[in-house]
Amino acid sequence: MEHNITEKLAQRVEEILYNYNNVKQENDALRTELVTLKAERELKNQEIQRLNDQNTMKDLEIEEIVNKIESILGSN
Repeated sequence: MEHNITEKLAQRVEEILYNYNNVKQENDALRTELVTLKAERELKNQEIQRLNDQNTMKDLEIEEIVNKIESILGSN
């Protein structure tokens, strides 16, 4: 009887260790994915900022062109 309990306990400990290792591997994979996604997000944020800066510069250029056109039309 005692041998049977010891076997069951050993089997249960093996199951727990197996499950622990699976969860640990999944956690490591998720952690790696999270780091990758954060890096990708940062790159995208930088690209968005660059594009916003470009838009601002284009808006200023358009405003300068409009002002020049208005000054030319206004002086005639």
